[in-house]
Amino acid sequence: MGRPLRVDPAGDYDLAVRLAAFRVLHPAVVVGELGFDHWQARIPEPNGETVVTRRTLPELLDRLGELLG
Repeated sequence: MGRPLRVDPAGDYDLAVRLAAFRVLHPAVVVGELGFDHWQARIPEPNGETVVTRRTLPELLDRLGELLG
């Protein structure tokens, strides 16, 4: 986790902006690419953490939006 998002000028710019905005709103949440075309987020909790994994970054950000509001 933690590798930088590779921005493709042909279409990933909006996704990079969306990820950057999420990180500003939720600085404690760690979001990174797992490899094998999967993305994961770790959400700190009082008694541990919640881990969310999705195949694509948009799917992950959608789910995080549902969980975190």
